[in-house]
Amino acid sequence: MTHVFIDGSAGTTGLRIADRLVLRNDVKLITLSEENRKDTAARKEAINSADIVFLCLPDAAAIEAVSLTENRAVKIIDTSTAHRTHPDWTYGMPELFGQRERVAASHRIANPGCHASGFIALVAPLVEQGLLKTDTALSCFSLTGYSGGGKKMITEYESTDRNPLLKAPRQYALTQQHKHLKEMVAVCGLTTAPVFCPVVADFYSGMEVTVPLFAGDITGTVQDIEQLYKAYYTNGLVRFDNGTDADGMLSAAAFSDRDDMQVSVQGYDERILLTARFDNLGKGASGAAIQNMNILLGIDETTGLNV
Repeated sequence: MTHVFIDGSAGTTGLRIADRLVLRNDVKLITLSEENRKDTAARKEAINSADIVFLCLPDAAAIEAVSLTENRAVKIIDTSTAHRTHPDWTYGMPELFGQRERVAASHRIANPGCHASGFIALVAPLVEQGLLKTDTALSCFSLTGYSGGGKKMITEYESTDRNPLLKAPRQYALTQQHKHLKEMVAVCGLTTAPVFCPVVADFYSGMEVTVPLFAGDITGTVQDIEQLYKAYYTNGLVRFDNGTDADGMLSAAAFSDRDDMQVSVQGYDERILLTARFDNLGKGASGAAIQNMNILLGIDETTGLNV
């Protein structure tokens, strides 16, 4: 029996992890009462008595939680931004080349960001295999459901007297300083951050990340990208599939409540669209975290997930 503690279980990511794990008979959740949920001593005891700890906290609180860890056997999966480019932490995207083995051997795993997961799934293999140069000036357009904004944003969108502007999609991170950019650059090995356009819209969960390319941006063809994705994504939760929805469109909500990801290549030889669809709370957060836990446990990495 694996003892698991979710530090920050009241947030959207923590709640989704708990919902997935409570159905399993190989995991026992360590829980704290509401009055002890933020008590440092109680959290410290829970962290050090667990086999695996999920950190579903703001960055500063996640760093504090790591400092409370005295039991060297405890394995931590941090869903915050705090450790995603830290050299002592393993980036938790096992579909990348060699990364599954690194995750399995690690005690400190940084769970990828939601937008970043889609961008990296599309771009990292192309850079790795030489189809895309590291200094290519890229752009990225990403649609997300409002649950990605946490409890406050969920309350705003689901309020009966909400701001009418919430009925339409809203672009944010206009300063081009989004917190996911750092890992997008580092994990893909890029020398320049992409122009990043995230948009939140009036649907609960789901994500669609698009990276547009011109033919001159790549060394190869559209078919080369398709063949690379087919060969690259044979294990894990990412799969290549050029299928569209019934109406020939791509809905950002198509993978809502799922834990896997679809990558596709659309367009034609001159102008190309690389697209990843998944759930911002699934493969973009809690699903990926549980996948990493499963790898640590040496079991089928899709155990307890909706794929």
